[in-house]
Amino acid sequence: MQDIDRLKLLKELYTYKSIGYDYIEDIKLADNKRQFSSHPLPDDLTALEQIVKNCHLCQLSKTRKNVVFGEGDPNAKLMFIGEGPGANEDSTGKPFVGRAGELLTKIIENVLLLKREDVFIANIVKCRPPGNRVPTDIEVKECIPYLLKQIELIKPSVIVTLGATAYKNLTLDTTSVSKIRGEILDYNGIKLIPTFHPSYLLRNPSAKKFVYFDMKKVKILLENLI
Repeated sequence: MQDIDRLKLLKELYTYKSIGYDYIEDIKLADNKRQFSSHPLPDDLTALEQIVKNCHLCQLSKTRKNVVFGEGDPNAKLMFIGEGPGANEDSTGKPFVGRAGELLTKIIENVLLLKREDVFIANIVKCRPPGNRVPTDIEVKECIPYLLKQIELIKPSVIVTLGATAYKNLTLDTTSVSKIRGEILDYNGIKLIPTFHPSYLLRNPSAKKFVYFDMKKVKILLENLI
């Protein structure tokens, strides 16, 4: 059995276990296309979080300390989506709490004039890739249904993707962030604006001005919702 078939089988077994089955006579591998095809995820963020915290569908579950589900207002009009947890996030179970998180908080408070708890912050994958590497296609494929369900439940009016990994895996568009950032795009009826990841800004402070302009657009979009 190939690795991808093992992952699909594990996915089915854990899905059955999560809904109360102790024994399954016959498993048919489902075709995982960015969603759980056989068993829909719960229409409740708290219940969804419990499933995510007990997820072992990919290799990241073997090295994580904590699952980082995401946090913020469950009815937020604005949602930030990053790549994945780093070391600080893995230790605390909270998204964006290191230096990049501090910068993101400043952007939210000083440019958007919002409180961090007024928005919702999540990632493409919920567990830290070792060494902060980019998550693999298989890891994203197994994890992104959780993010898509979060978006469905929160119903944000605006999504900001932070960095290339978040933008590419959410939209399936391979255009570089440097070319697409600041554009107001449509994502299933939601306004989506790609911008640079805070970690990139820490390495390239001169790019902060571009994110400032991008967040001004976000602020105008949010104000027009009132």
